[in-house]
Amino acid sequence: MASRADDLIDRRRLRRKLSFWRIATILILAGVVIAGARFLSADGEFTSGPISHIAKVKIEGTITEDDELLERLDDIRKADAVKGVILNIDSPGGTTAGGEAIYEEIRRLAEKKPVVAQVGTLAASAGYMIASASDHIVARQSSIVGSIGVLVQFPDVTGLMDKLGIKLEEVKSSPLKAEPSPFNPTTDEERAMMRRMILDSYDWFVDLVTERRGMPRDEVLRLADGSIFTGRQALTNKLIDELGGEREAVAWLGTKGVDADLLVVEWKKKEEDGWFSLFSSRAGLTGRESLSETVRVLLGEVGGEHLFLDGLLSLWHPADTSPAR
Repeated sequence: MASRADDLIDRRRLRRKLSFWRIATILILAGVVIAGARFLSADGEFTSGPISHIAKVKIEGTITEDDELLERLDDIRKADAVKGVILNIDSPGGTTAGGEAIYEEIRRLAEKKPVVAQVGTLAASAGYMIASASDHIVARQSSIVGSIGVLVQFPDVTGLMDKLGIKLEEVKSSPLKAEPSPFNPTTDEERAMMRRMILDSYDWFVDLVTERRGMPRDEVLRLADGSIFTGRQALTNKLIDELGGEREAVAWLGTKGVDADLLVVEWKKKEEDGWFSLFSSRAGLTGRESLSETVRVLLGEVGGEHLFLDGLLSLWHPADTSPAR
């Protein structure tokens, strides 16, 4: 009887040990899976990790002064694991100030790590401004590049006000205060004021391209008439350095001492919790936006986000040539 009791006790001990190691193995495997998932998703958890890699950042859509993007670029600059950076740009431009802010952050980043811009479908206006902040620009043969320039757009609704019988009364300190206004016809003095402001920003943009592309200013001025170019034309005009895609971008990083065999990891914007429908998730809505912000985002989905941009614009979009009805 004593022998059977001892056997039973030994079996129970063995079962407890097996259970312990089974649980330990499951926990270890779970930890490996979670770590692998974070690594592959590069959602920001991995960014401070020790594994060397090439960081990829997508800059898409209309450009504004994006605090989250600026912070992400700064985090990449500080991350020792990042050995090189690929900027994947697909943008028609946006606000000039927004492009300037991102440009300056990319230049800070380029002081510590080699940065290459890979143009997708489009890098125009402020999109090209951002690309020029990199050390090397790669574009597809059929990419759209250029549209170097600045503009201001404002509506004139005075004709509509006349039809509706609406008049605007105002008292202001000087004639140019709050002008140009959609509620008053634009005067020559107001147009001259706006033109001086636009040309000042235009000169700054031209000087920026002249410096970054190493071209004579006269040559840049010849190209900076708002024209857009295919990737092949842009290469001929020295606005880009090479034709290709990510493979060529990685190869260029290899010439700067970056191991071309390193994994390319996209540093993505962290997703916020909130209500999501299929459309709002695609549009990037979190459910915390105000009504005006929601309208702005949804308009962005159909290409109308430029209607709400403030300030000077460095933006390219095809003109509406449909006949009036």
